Amino acid sequence: MLKLSVLATAVLSVSIGLSAALPAQAEEPKFITIGTGGVTGVYYPTGGAICRLVNKGRKDHGVRCSVESTGGSVYNTRTIRGGELDFGVVQSDVQSAAIDATRAFKDDEPYADLRAVFSVHSEPLHVMVRADAGINSVADMKGKRVNIGNPGSGQRVLADVLLDAAGITSDDLSLAAELKSSEQAAALCDGKIEAAIWAAGLPNGSTMEATSTCAVKILDLTTSGTDKVLKANPAYAAATIPGGLYSGNDDDIASWGPKATFVTDANTSDEVVYVLVKSIFDNFAAFKKLHPAFKSLKEENMIKDGLSAPLHPGAIKYYKERGWL
Repeated sequence: MLKLSVLATAVLSVSIGLSAALPAQAEEPKFITIGTGGVTGVYYPTGGAICRLVNKGRKDHGVRCSVESTGGSVYNTRTIRGGELDFGVVQSDVQSAAIDATRAFKDDEPYADLRAVFSVHSEPLHVMVRADAGINSVADMKGKRVNIGNPGSGQRVLADVLLDAAGITSDDLSLAAELKSSEQAAALCDGKIEAAIWAAGLPNGSTMEATSTCAVKILDLTTSGTDKVLKANPAYAAATIPGGLYSGNDDDIASWGPKATFVTDANTSDEVVYVLVKSIFDNFAAFKKLHPAFKSLKEENMIKDGLSAPLHPGAIKYYKERGWL
């Protein structure tokens, strides 16, 4: 017994010595996933930019971030609610509709636990039409082949609003295509569709692909019910697509659209949300360089513009520390 006791004591002493000599072990890493959109839009690189800055400091805070390409805003919102995604990039109007259980969420219960983290860039509508399609206003789409976006996307929500303002519905189209954003440029240039209704930050890959591959013009929406849309939808704002941004479109183009917002669920850890927000705003100059759509972002606008859902407590903690709230 004495020999065993001495051995146990020796082992315990060595163990204590090693514990003192070695650095404290970090907590188990926390894995978070961000739902975005198609790879040719701006949501996917937005999620990538956020993850890049979060992962840069993962040795210090233990949070690891990954991005998932998804069907878009409606899908992201529902999947966050179901606990399959932690965060998502969501159009401001979709955020509002989820809270109120309207539009795409009319058959759902109001999403009372949806929480805002911050808003990102504006998303003007890019109504892309083939130059030979004879479409000069949204009303001219009647009898045409038009991509209105895949079910579960914010693109689809905007298409419905746009068509309604022009006095038509998807039933008036000869083809209401449900292509993903990554598929629409090729379909336009191949003649499979004559127009595509699409909203994204400036500039975006889908529009650049279409306008640089074939003769595609972006429709000015001045005569397509813009005033009616803005009066009825406070989640949208007038916007301008600068002339020369896209090949073959040299003049400024009047448009409107939502803002991209970043959301999560009320049950997401305050610590994780705090780490994510701190990773972005402590490195804000670097974040703005990660995509052209971020160039004009301002911190004071990002914590209020386009946010219908309450701010998450983890975000509030950081914003108060910075004196922004």
